[in-house]
Amino acid sequence: MHHGDIPIDIVLDIYTRVLRIRRFEEEVGRLFRQGQLPGFVHLYIGEEAVAAGVCAALTDQDTIISTHRGHGHVIAKGGDIKRMMAELFGKATGYCKGKGGSMHIADFDIGMLGAIGIVGGGMPIAVGAGLSAWYSGSDRVSVCFFGDGAANEGSFHESLNLASTLTLPVIFVCENNQYGEFTQATDAMNITDIADRAVGYGIPGLVADGTDALEMYRVSRAAVSRARSGDGPTLIEAKTHRRGSHAEGEEVFLAGQTYRDEAETAAAQAKDPLHLLHTYVSENDILPAETLETLDADITQIVAEAVETARNSPDPAIESLYEDLWV
Repeated sequence: MHHGDIPIDIVLDIYTRVLRIRRFEEEVGRLFRQGQLPGFVHLYIGEEAVAAGVCAALTDQDTIISTHRGHGHVIAKGGDIKRMMAELFGKATGYCKGKGGSMHIADFDIGMLGAIGIVGGGMPIAVGAGLSAWYSGSDRVSVCFFGDGAANEGSFHESLNLASTLTLPVIFVCENNQYGEFTQATDAMNITDIADRAVGYGIPGLVADGTDALEMYRVSRAAVSRARSGDGPTLIEAKTHRRGSHAEGEEVFLAGQTYRDEAETAAAQAKDPLHLLHTYVSENDILPAETLETLDADITQIVAEAVETARNSPDPAIESLYEDLWV
């Protein structure tokens, strides 16, 4: 990990994004375990470097599409933590007025077009956003986040084919966390690197260290420049790890069974993206320890205030049940 050609202010920006995601997700995990949140949550802990590095290379006008594991993408794109937390509590002040929950957060004002709960469902939308940018003559770039499991869906191949054929400004970011729910990625495909599939569509396919936020920024910056210049899409495969469960509370479904061995889990813990970036920033005197501690305390306080605001917010009114629906 080195910043070299990355300005110090961007390094600090990326660090802040990683830290905001981590502290938010840690609190969401605690709240879920305490039974305070309805529905399911899929935490992004361990994958923060991907969203932070990619989104730091984008502008507010650029768009992203997220997944069922989408909290990190929203925060990295500049989402409002209070509105996110309220949505997770099912409150009327949430992004979806308390009626969408964890997997449907969107904020068009910052270019966050939505979290799509259907595996592989976001890629055609990202291509549509890229087509819109191309058709209107805008230099906007569209980014689609998806997992290794989604790379085996038909929508993946259809989207790459259309985006490459029309030379659209779309960046496909595969967050390969090694597992599709409980199935190891290598058991579901006959290749090691999903990025190799880019060859079939005549576009660049790159493998990046998804635990290194600065590498993710560097790779993404180049892909964004390519897309903005009219040279078309790029497929980036970020090799990463989810620190915890597919979904919080999955042990209930597993009934004592395990699908990850201790050595693999330990290796994932050793490549914790926040720890790696914190160590780098500290050891290279980019910021003194007390400043990093203050930043952490401030973000922790913001998350705590978001929880308190959510708890004190009203539930959706019964009469709003049929509002905001397509009929």
